[in-house]
Amino acid sequence: MALQFGKMVVAVFILLFLSLIQIHCEIPTTLDGPFDPVTVSLDENFRGNAIDLPDSDPRVQRDVTGFEPEQISVSLSSTHDSVWISWITGEFQIGDNIKPLNPKSVASVVYYGKLRFPMRHIATGESLVYDQLYPFKGLKNYTSGIIHHVRLTGLDPYSQYYYKCGDPSIPAMSHIHHFRTMPVSSPQSYPGRIAVVGDLGLTYNSTSTIEHVTSNKPDLILMVGDLCYANLYLTNGTGADCYSCSFPNTPIHETYQPRWDYWGRFMQPLISKIPIMMVQGNHEIEEQVHNQTFTSFTSRFAFPHKESGSSSPFYYSFNAGGIHFVILGGYAAYDDQYKWLQKDLANVKRDVTPWLVATWHPPWYTTYTAHYREVECMRVAMEDLLYQYGVDIVFNGHVHAYERSNRVYNYTLDPCGPIHLSVGDGGNREKMATTHADEHGNCPEPSTTPDDFMGGFCAHNFTSGPAAGKFCWDRQPEYSAYREASFGHGILEVKNETHALWSWHRNQDMYNEAGDQIYIVRQPEKCLPQPKIIKKLSKQIIGDKTVCCNKILDPLGRGESGITGPVPAGVSPAPLPYRGVVPDGGVIVFGVVMPVGVVGVAPDDTIPPAELQNRDTRVFLMPKCAFHGTKTVTNPNSSLQVVKLKESEHSE
Repeated sequence: MALQFGKMVVAVFILLFLSLIQIHCEIPTTLDGPFDPVTVSLDENFRGNAIDLPDSDPRVQRDVTGFEPEQISVSLSSTHDSVWISWITGEFQIGDNIKPLNPKSVASVVYYGKLRFPMRHIATGESLVYDQLYPFKGLKNYTSGIIHHVRLTGLDPYSQYYYKCGDPSIPAMSHIHHFRTMPVSSPQSYPGRIAVVGDLGLTYNSTSTIEHVTSNKPDLILMVGDLCYANLYLTNGTGADCYSCSFPNTPIHETYQPRWDYWGRFMQPLISKIPIMMVQGNHEIEEQVHNQTFTSFTSRFAFPHKESGSSSPFYYSFNAGGIHFVILGGYAAYDDQYKWLQKDLANVKRDVTPWLVATWHPPWYTTYTAHYREVECMRVAMEDLLYQYGVDIVFNGHVHAYERSNRVYNYTLDPCGPIHLSVGDGGNREKMATTHADEHGNCPEPSTTPDDFMGGFCAHNFTSGPAAGKFCWDRQPEYSAYREASFGHGILEVKNETHALWSWHRNQDMYNEAGDQIYIVRQPEKCLPQPKIIKKLSKQIIGDKTVCCNKILDPLGRGESGITGPVPAGVSPAPLPYRGVVPDGGVIVFGVVMPVGVVGVAPDDTIPPAELQNRDTRVFLMPKCAFHGTKTVTNPNSSLQVVKLKESEHSE
């Protein structure tokens, strides 16, 4: 009896102890933020092993013969019912007298099905060969093996498929591999785990990262740029941690293209079964003569840009369950990219894909000295659009460290801004970033910050806040929640339409131990997408005359906002501090996506306050606005059907 009582007491104490652990180890959420900035300094006991794998390592050597497939990978199409299978056949050539293989000499065929045998489906695709040419004395040219891309269609959601690829007529077919499709797009279905990896390289650190990723069993991998770092090498295979430091007098920035083949072989055990989505990085530029760039990157991988209405593989979109991913190009022209992005975001149905995630390589909100405010022109060009459509999360790489932001927009804490996550800590040979721009003596000269490839200068001194009049903060900025210099990767687990668990895993820890962890919580009732109304709409509603509203009362209770442009002569534009502002139109829309012709505006004495609290009315208060004439607008989706637009004393 006493023994049983003793066991019960011990059990109670264990339960209490576990409860205390659970209380003290509760995972924070973004609703608890914004968080005070935290910096974890470099652990001097763990610097990793940033040395590239040699070409003699078995993991990078060719283990097939003839035209048997190698470097096999899976990538997604834009929807769950389609994937791409890619592989390479034949051997690359490097030297002075190279002769490209004929891509038509080997067929591109995939057998696939839900059973290993028989595989009842067959698909065929396209093939190509690319060259990396350097017409300078002493430099070696390269021509690839035959690269194959085959798209499989008509797939069931969240189902396992078996496949083998190659040319059955030779015969030269691969072993049987398998992959799992994404869940159907809906608010209730999501892939289990999404691994986010950046700036991976092919070092011993990289192998540790991939071992950790594999152990965490992801359903999808997002590779946020900088893959194999072939451009840290001369064409003779001599490499360095810093190309410009080691090879200052080369006639062109050389690359050693076989590093791409090594990387593909090393990654095949993972990405032949787990879909991987690629993002362009600066180390993929690889300039040749005649300004040819990104040839290796665009040739070796399949991108769903055509399926998502894009003309470029540098920017595209795809769905993974209830998540809509937008991939942007940090090294692609912003004008055409912006037009595509605007169309893509306008077609996103948040009742189908509640989560909106954007990804590109160079971060906007890094606080490290390396690459500080490097692509400010991209931020200026695109941040408003992403904010207006309510992007939830942004993934970046480029800076070789980890950083998580608070919710931020235009360098200001904003409860409706996205969380920016920088994971450029995959393990490449350039080693880690360790210094911060806010530390004394580390603020870079502004003229040195723009990216060399993109050019332009948009990074001016801050005009407000604690850093007003300065180019850098003098302490860790309030928008930076957590930063740490360590190699690792991230895992995103979307739990439902409002909660997602983000975990960052350091290589020095066990794979299932998180160095940083937080629940990212969406608040769709508070932060509704508010896209900009185009000029065509404002003209349809208020005619061709100019409208200027010095103050706009937000019916959803977020205070007053102002709009600017086009404005009458002599009228100063109001500031733009709040979400929902239309910078260059004449109509403000808060809280809902407004189709053409379905919007009402009125002076503040014509709409009952109760109506303003009902988002379904789609009527919004515009006090002290200048209207020309009287218009009547009918809104068939509103309980308040007719709204009159009255003249004001400011009419022209």
